[in-house]
Amino acid sequence: MSELVEAAAEAEKLDAADALAALRERFVLDDVVYLDGNSLGALPTGVPARVEDVVRRQWGELRIRSWEESGWWTAPERIGDRIAPLVGAAAGQIVVGDSTSVNVFKALVAAVRMADVGRDEILVDATTFPTDGYIAESAARMTGRTLRPVAPSEVPSALGDRTAAVLLNHVDYRTGRLHDLPALTAAVHAAGAYVVWDLCHSAGALPVGLDEYGVDLAVGCTYKYLNGGPGSPAYLYVRRDLQDRFDSPLPGWNSHAEPFGMRSAYAPASGAVRGRVGTPDILSLLALEAALDVWDEDAVSVAAVRAKSLALTDFFLRCVGEYVPDGLVESVTPAAHAERGSQIALRCADAGDVMKRLIERGVVGDFRAPDVLRFGFTPLYVGFADVERAARVLAETLG
Repeated sequence: MSELVEAAAEAEKLDAADALAALRERFVLDDVVYLDGNSLGALPTGVPARVEDVVRRQWGELRIRSWEESGWWTAPERIGDRIAPLVGAAAGQIVVGDSTSVNVFKALVAAVRMADVGRDEILVDATTFPTDGYIAESAARMTGRTLRPVAPSEVPSALGDRTAAVLLNHVDYRTGRLHDLPALTAAVHAAGAYVVWDLCHSAGALPVGLDEYGVDLAVGCTYKYLNGGPGSPAYLYVRRDLQDRFDSPLPGWNSHAEPFGMRSAYAPASGAVRGRVGTPDILSLLALEAALDVWDEDAVSVAAVRAKSLALTDFFLRCVGEYVPDGLVESVTPAAHAERGSQIALRCADAGDVMKRLIERGVVGDFRAPDVLRFGFTPLYVGFADVERAARVLAETLG
C-alpha cells in the first residue's frame, strides 16, 4: 500500500514540475488514460473550428477559388515544411500526401532506380510492419531485384556490392525498440546503397535528424504522434541533392512540371514536388495543418518531448515493477534510453483479453498478437498521474 501512496505522490510532484503539462489543455480529452497515441493521436482542440471553416467557407463559399485563394494547391509542400523541423529537415524536402504505404512504394522504387547497375538486391527489416514488407516484395518484383529480409542489427554485415536499397523502421511498432538511424545510415552509405527510413513511430516523439545524418529518403504517417486525425495523409522526404534524380514510379499530373499544361509526355517538376501524385486530400490535409499548430504556438521542442517521453516510460516501468506481481508481465521494450522509442510493450498471458478489461476500466492501450500489450506515451498530453493510474489498474486487472 505504501508503494501506491509514494508513487502517486511522486506523480503529483512530477506533473507539477512538468514544463509541457499545459499542452494537455490543447487536446480533447476525458477521464480516460489514453495510451494509444502511437496508433491514433488525440484530437487537438483547434482542429474542429478550422475544419468547419474549410468546409463552410473555403469549400462552401469560395469553392474552386480556394485552390488559389485559400492555398489549397500549395498545401502539400507548405505542410511538409511544418513537419520538417520535427524530423530534423530543412524546408523544401518534404511533401505531404497519399498513405504511408504509397510513399514507401515511391521511395523504395526510386531508391532502386538511383542505384548503380549490378546492384540487384533489396534489404528489408525482417521485423517490419507488415505493409512495408508487402510493398518491398512488390517493389522487388517490379524492378527485377531480389528481396532479402534481415534483422536491423544484421544489416551492416548483410550489406554488399549487390545492395541497391535498404528499407528500415526507426522504431519497431511491436516492441518499441529504437534502431540506430545514424549508424545504420552510415553503414548503408559506406556500402554504396540508398536507405529508406519509416518514421511512423518516431516523428513527433523523438529527434530524428534526417539532414544531420544524411538520410536519403524517409516516409511517415501523421495520425500518431503528430495527431493529424484518422487516415490523415502521410509524408515523403527526399534529400535535397537527390531530388533531381528522384524517379517516382507514380508520375501523376500533380508532380508534372506543368500540371495544367495537360501534355501527353511527362516532365517531372523540380524539388520535393516530384513526390506528389494526384489531387491532394484537402480536408484531411488542412485538418493536419491545424493539428500542427500545437507545436508552433507553444514553441514545443522535440528535445523536450523526448526528455518527457523517457521520464514517462521510466516511471511506468518502475510502477509496473512495484505494483504487478513477479512473473505476470515481461517488458519486451529495451530498458536503455538509446534503444527505446515512446512506447512500452509488455508480454503477458491472455494479452488480448487483458487489454479489453483495461479499456473497460478506462486505460486505453492496444494489443498486438500473440501476447503483447502496447502502451504509447504522447508527452504532449500524457501526464505522470496517468502513468501511475495505468500501472495500478494493470496490476489490479492481472491480480
